[in-house]
Amino acid sequence: MNTRATALIAEDEPLLAAALQQELARAWPQLSVEAIVGDGASAVAQALSLQPDVLFFDIRMPGQSGLEAAVELADEWPQGQPFPALVFVTAYDQYAVQAFETQAVDYVLKPVQFARLQRTVAKVQDALARRAQGGANFEATLDQLRHLLGAVDAPAQQPAVLKLVQVSVGSSIRMVPVEDVVYFEAADKYVRVLVEGHEYLIRTPLKELLPQLDGQRFWQVHRGTVVRAEAIDTVHRDEAGKLHLQLHGRPEKLPVSRLYAHLFKAM
Repeated sequence: MNTRATALIAEDEPLLAAALQQELARAWPQLSVEAIVGDGASAVAQALSLQPDVLFFDIRMPGQSGLEAAVELADEWPQGQPFPALVFVTAYDQYAVQAFETQAVDYVLKPVQFARLQRTVAKVQDALARRAQGGANFEATLDQLRHLLGAVDAPAQQPAVLKLVQVSVGSSIRMVPVEDVVYFEAADKYVRVLVEGHEYLIRTPLKELLPQLDGQRFWQVHRGTVVRAEAIDTVHRDEAGKLHLQLHGRPEKLPVSRLYAHLFKAM
């Protein structure tokens, strides 16, 4: 199939990136690799700038994983533009590979094998053909990314549900009941703990905190924000179609990413 297309490779190991580009040239001569980047932030920036047809994202990259970069990119992608076909490059174990397979997101294992890459190319070309005929479904891509986040980041054992958050206040430690928290927000190396009228900082990463929260009461609404559902007052849609939350006991409005907009289907 002589499908002409453009691609972006995000891979932090130059030799592996060069090997993938070389094998792609054999498997898909009509594919033009527009750029190669080595980290998640650059992958998002270049993808938004170039808007390629295909993304090859390494799962493990400095600062931001390929999956996290894909999630951010989906949130920032221009409204109405077809989202690129997404291929993950991974050295993950069989459990994670099964997660990719069940979500119909294609993947390439390291080191890249030409025969496997040929099958990936065929799948991507088919996806691009369906996209050209109006068959692409951005909501399906978002659903795949949601499930992948849960499958890849799930802890081996489910921790006990958190009841109290221990926060430092000067030389003291304050015990903040989880039911008093309005929302948690990632901030550099810390997580902000927002309650009515107060704000605290803790060092536990949001990724580690999230599995300890009751999923029925605490909803992730953005890659760095988890809100207590009962604290949500109203949900507003702006002129661009994006959702924002107004909370009880807090003046700020919180944006809802596309990945989690399905939580507010009534909107």
